[in-house]
Amino acid sequence: MELYLIRHPRPDVAPGTCYGQTDLGLAESPQVVAGRLRPLLPADYALYTSPLRRARLLAEALGAPQVDARLQEIHFGEWEGRSFEDIGKAALDAWSAAPLDFAPPGGESPRQMAARALDFLADLRQADPAAAVVVAHGGPLRALAGQLLGLPPEHWLGLDFACGEVTRLDLHAWGTVLRWFNR
Repeated sequence: MELYLIRHPRPDVAPGTCYGQTDLGLAESPQVVAGRLRPLLPADYALYTSPLRRARLLAEALGAPQVDARLQEIHFGEWEGRSFEDIGKAALDAWSAAPLDFAPPGGESPRQMAARALDFLADLRQADPAAAVVVAHGGPLRALAGQLLGLPPEHWLGLDFACGEVTRLDLHAWGTVLRWFNR
């Protein structure tokens, strides 16, 4: 399977804001981003997206996506929509001390977010389309690519998916090939 991972276009949000599952608008046109990405995609593919507007609008500009809630960004609970400055150093230090397992009040941990993204991946592999395009967010895309590339979860943050860019992975029975990243 050819797997194309696309991070949503730049969101319309103030710098330094924690926004996870907050349903933001876009700072750039999904149609323009889709036009730029379309030549990098195959002629025929299964299309999946997060229900959050910033991903869904791009997916809809690319075709008729299947919406899957497991592809949503991490839920930051009470931190959603707040500035990191307002959240405070002590809370951010607690997160830094346990980056995979810390969950903000009312939110989820990166490990919990990854579990639902990997559940989606298991279903996708079962369906086994020749090509699949997934439009989602940095967190779930890191989990998908990190798992497929055999990286330990502690290293998934090193996979920095750029907004409005596409990454291609080729999945084989024997393993995964990273064809290109952030085009």
